[in-house]
Amino acid sequence: MPAPRTVLLTGAAGGLGTLMRDLLPAYGYRLRLLDLRPIEGEPDAVVADLADKDAVREAVRGVDAIIHLAGISLEAPFEKILKANIEGTYHLYEAAREEGVGRIVFASSNHAVGYTPRPRGTDPLIPIDTPRRPDTFYGLSKSFGEDLAQFYWDKHGLETVSVRIGSCFPEPTSVRMLSLWMSPADGARLLHASLTAENVGHTVVYGSSANTRLWWDLTTARALGYDPQDDSEPYAEKLIAEQGELQDGVEAHAYLGGQFVTDPPVWPY
Repeated sequence: MPAPRTVLLTGAAGGLGTLMRDLLPAYGYRLRLLDLRPIEGEPDAVVADLADKDAVREAVRGVDAIIHLAGISLEAPFEKILKANIEGTYHLYEAAREEGVGRIVFASSNHAVGYTPRPRGTDPLIPIDTPRRPDTFYGLSKSFGEDLAQFYWDKHGLETVSVRIGSCFPEPTSVRMLSLWMSPADGARLLHASLTAENVGHTVVYGSSANTRLWWDLTTARALGYDPQDDSEPYAEKLIAEQGELQDGVEAHAYLGGQFVTDPPVWPY
């Protein structure tokens, strides 16, 4: 499909949204920003709750594509996850269908497969078709989002790239993150590829840089045209000196989801 011109970026005030709203315009996109709270320096941003169907449809009207980052990004009681991540994502897909938007890039998560054992030694990379094994209600909501995306493709022809994001920060902050880190620049490259690749139907990809310590297979991401340029390895020596290597026999080190399987960080709001 031709490069979209106007893209709705939900969750634009969040950590990843803030990074992407700085980087994506260089690819030629005009961003329409949406968040639950006002965005400093962005007076034209849409302030709306995804629970408000009318506001969501108005935000979607006239855009060429959507990058859906909004929602709770840590663990929370199921009732909160249900409203923000499950019902909110459904409202967005319905609005996209009603307004004829052809492409959504959905921020899924490694926590949709968080109970997958991490590779060790010569183990193969985790394939994209590994069974989903969510590690939290948050991860469960991302599994729902992937199924919703598949349904809207099969039923309505609405295309989605579901990106199982590792950790997108300016630099990795833990030894585990050395395997899952996605630099902000690579994040923008992957979102651009996801918006512009032809005939994606519903495609699921892992979202990370080309890390030396990579745990998962980036084949489906590369097939979109994604060419990651960064690697977490320059940060490895310092992080390992501070934190030590991942240890066998430690439950939080045994699985892809890390701490989320044992003591997940909780959404503060």
